[in-house]
Amino acid sequence: MDIMNDEYYMSLALDMAERAQGQTGINPVVGCVVVQDGALAGVGTHLARGTPHAEVHALNMAGNKAKGSTVYVTLEPCSHYGKTPPCSDRLIAEGVKRVVVACEDPNPRVAGTGIEKLRAAGIQVDTGVLRDRALRLNERFIKYITTGLPYVTLKTASTLDGKIATRTGDSKWISNEASREIVHTLRHRHQGIMVGVSTVIADNPQLTTRLTVDGLHPARIVVDSRLRIPMDCRLVTDKAAPTIILTTELADREKQNALEAAGLTVIRCGDGPRVNLKAGMARLGEMEIGSVLLEGGGTLNGAMLEERLVDRMMLFLAPKIVGGHNAPASFSFDGYERMSDAVELEQLEVERIGDNVCITGVPVWK
Repeated sequence: MDIMNDEYYMSLALDMAERAQGQTGINPVVGCVVVQDGALAGVGTHLARGTPHAEVHALNMAGNKAKGSTVYVTLEPCSHYGKTPPCSDRLIAEGVKRVVVACEDPNPRVAGTGIEKLRAAGIQVDTGVLRDRALRLNERFIKYITTGLPYVTLKTASTLDGKIATRTGDSKWISNEASREIVHTLRHRHQGIMVGVSTVIADNPQLTTRLTVDGLHPARIVVDSRLRIPMDCRLVTDKAAPTIILTTELADREKQNALEAAGLTVIRCGDGPRVNLKAGMARLGEMEIGSVLLEGGGTLNGAMLEERLVDRMMLFLAPKIVGGHNAPASFSFDGYERMSDAVELEQLEVERIGDNVCITGVPVWK
């Protein structure tokens, strides 16, 4: 049985915020709970960028029960005017007695000022309740708001011997259906999905979110140094989601014109022969793409690792062995001479999904 305390109500707020992942763009996901005289009086979640924040929804539901209440919020209430008024001002105006905050807002425009404003108004503010869970929930927002770069989640599915296809290129299917559903949920929760042009040529993928319910389609990003993408592939013709090509100055100008006429965005990053991935990530950040799901092949995965552009890795392993000296692997790059130099993962999570295993972790850069 759950014990009713600050963690109990903060957990409820975090649960609500988690359900809105993918909906808020570059904004954080936030949940809020209002408690008056030991009973829930209002709940709210931030649902979309530019719309009222979680605190506003919860306070509106609470009505006159907001006065003298305790408010639980997963992220520090904002203190500035953006697309919406400051939530800290609304909390003060409603006369709440106490505010419990899971974690401070890393946004330089807030960064503790919301908490200071509440305390200056005589409201008791307690912080750090389920802080680690709150930080994990908004790790994509935190990376983007503090660096201007998108948070990159690398996802790959491989056999036990590390292969992502057979020697003939057959890859359907390595992972089981439940694992593939998780991947589509990941697509819903990221603003962009990135692959290399070789994947487009080999598989003609849709790169959309396909679930039993409607999901959000991320922007589709293709790394293509010479603009080899076929004009008749789905990413060019289906118009299902915005498509962005990261290329180089070596790419054909007429091909770029044709792609742009078809509605795609072409961005030149570097003089070649390879796309400057760091510059590409910076450009995506400027376009307000705050998170990217990397579903590349071995070459792109390896290049992103070499550039230290990966923030989290999700490795789906299937109980299969296909062998093949020329079968493609999850990571293809020069690699390291010593085992002590290998990229290691921390904050490990291991989950069994039917007969698959998913290993999740954060790479440690040495």
